[in-house]
Amino acid sequence: MKKVLATLGLFSSILFFAQKSENYLQVGYASVCCGTPSDQPVMDYLTKFKNKNKVKNLEVYKKSGLGREGEYNLYIGTDGLTKTQKTAFVKGLKSAVSSQNRARKSESTGMVNFDEKETVKKADLMNARNLTLISTQKTIKTK
Repeated sequence: MKKVLATLGLFSSILFFAQKSENYLQVGYASVCCGTPSDQPVMDYLTKFKNKNKVKNLEVYKKSGLGREGEYNLYIGTDGLTKTQKTAFVKGLKSAVSSQNRARKSESTGMVNFDEKETVKKADLMNARNLTLISTQKTIKTK
């Protein structure tokens, strides 16, 4: 009985102290006529940032089904970052998004939208439909 309680207590404390973000930055992928742009530049930036700053966990959610042409949003948790890391992260993310938008081949190609002042709360995300957690092991690899 003591082993069961000890195991249950250990498991509960791990879940309780697991780092979960409450604030998320939103990156939107919009279509003009021919589908959305790739999320690869943003995901590459997340990988580089994570490796460079030795960040253990970045929560990334994807909300799909926002339009007829595959529009979707990415939500990136920022609570695990220090204030200086968050400032650098936002600056780099803005740069990655704007360079991707500048590299568009035509006006019919979709756009990537990012507003650093707009944060989404976890409560809003948990009530959303078509929301999936992107596995950080698959998309954000560490060296």
